[in-house]
Parts: sequence; structure tokens; C-alpha cells
Amino acid sequence: MRWSEEAWIAASPVYERILQHPFVTALTDGTLSRERFLFYLSQDAKYLESYSRVLAHVASRLTERDEIESFLKFALDGVAVERALHESFLSDCNRNEIAVSPSCLSYISLLKSQSYEPVEVEAASLLPCFWIYQKVGENIASKCSPDNPYSRWIETYSDETFRAATQKAIALCDDMADRSTVEIRRKMIEIFVMCARMEWQFWDSAWNLEKWKI
Repeated sequence: MRWSEEAWIAASPVYERILQHPFVTALTDGTLSRERFLFYLSQDAKYLESYSRVLAHVASRLTERDEIESFLKFALDGVAVERALHESFLSDCNRNEIAVSPSCLSYISLLKSQSYEPVEVEAASLLPCFWIYQKVGENIASKCSPDNPYSRWIETYSDETFRAATQKAIALCDDMADRSTVEIRRKMIEIFVMCARMEWQFWDSAWNLEKWKI
């Protein structure tokens, strides 16, 4: 069994909970309020600013040319596509004035803290954002109607280009795991599951329009 198979089995209960989350079900049937969707996108924009830097940081720690180029491409191309989508929905918002939510800050902090771990672990922490979004996007696309008001968002994550990037990211993590120790593979699975939980938390935060209590 490859590392990615073990990781997905470990995180599959979280993924199933994500599919059942009211934010995702409302996004699927098109009844999600614009307020909640824009809250989600504004936080995702904040998240991606750090996510792209962590992708580039992983690239800086690698030695294999293909892996370096791939992570730099993820940082430059993949995130640029998502930011373009954000700008189309958030054109009237000043993102500098949007406060980062507690859940968004927690997820960002978790990713940044992996810089102290082996590079394989840091890379594995980034994979749920690829893999879970691709799976959720395809799941929603298989059920939603063409007139869904969020069809542009759905198309981004159910697109074949994003699927290919996800498969590349999975393969890279598998190759790193193959070269690593049993202990590092275990840590890779642990952080993968933890970041999958953070994906659930991120959608839950948007559904509840999460605010700082003090």
C-alpha cells in the first residue's frame, strides 16, 4: 500500500463529514447565502497568501529538480488561478480590511509550524488542500444544477487541470514517503489527517460566520 492510500483511509471519516457539512450541502444545491460564501472566500484569500509561501518553502528545501519545479509551479500557477476567482467574487472588498478568523489563523499557523519538521511532513501538510478540494469539487459538480450561482467556484475545483495538479501532488508525496523512514511516514499521515480536520473547520467557520469572541 502506498503512503497516499494509507493517508486517505486514515482521513476518510473526516472527508465524509465534510460532504455532510451544511456549508457544502448548501453550496451543492445553490442555497448557500452570499454572506457565507463571501466570508468563506475572504478567509480563503487570506489562507492562500500563506499557503503559497509554504509551497515555495517546501520547494526551497527539496533537492530533486522535478520536485522543486513542481512545488514552485503549484505556488505560482495553481494559486494564481484561485486568486483570480477570488478577485471576481471579491472585487468590491478591501481584503486588507478583512480580519483573519480564528480557524483560518489556526490553519495557517499549523502549516507554518511544519517548517520545523522533515520536508516530507511539511509537504504532506499541504496535500489536503489539493486532494480534499478536488474530491469535494467533483462530488458537488456531479450533483449540482447548471444554474447554481456558485458554478464558477465549482468548475475551478472539478476541472481536469486541477485534478492533474492534485494527482501530481499525491505522487510527489508518495515518492517522498518511499524514500523516508517509518517514523516520517507516520508523521506524514498524522499531519495529513490533522489538516483534513482543518479543512472541515474552515468550512464550519464560514457557515457560522466565525468571529473573535474578545
